[in-house]
Amino acid sequence: MSRAKEIAKKNALRLKRKRRVRGSISGTESKPRVTITKSNKYVSAQAIDDVAGNTLAAANSKTLGLNVSKESASKTAAKLAEELKAKNIDTVVFDRNGYLYHGVVAAFADALRENGIKL
Repeated sequence: MSRAKEIAKKNALRLKRKRRVRGSISGTESKPRVTITKSNKYVSAQAIDDVAGNTLAAANSKTLGLNVSKESASKTAAKLAEELKAKNIDTVVFDRNGYLYHGVVAAFADALRENGIKL
């Protein structure tokens, strides 16, 4: 199997997981959905109110001057938690966006919990 086919299959499986997870979770203004997105360079996250279709808070490792690693994910989560607390939000629904729950994604979720946000 060529490298391009392997990447296409990997992305297709992630999108399949993403659709399955998103079918069962949704965010509201009082309990937004926090979704994480990662690339080979950066990690970003948003708190989304799906009822109104608004982004309530966002954090990106690029604007913080960080790369993609567990430590960067923790710092990005701390920034997002700070923004959520400023809006009096302490409980969220976590959307891993089809990524497997380990490494950067798990570190991000753990850092949110450590900063007082309930998942």
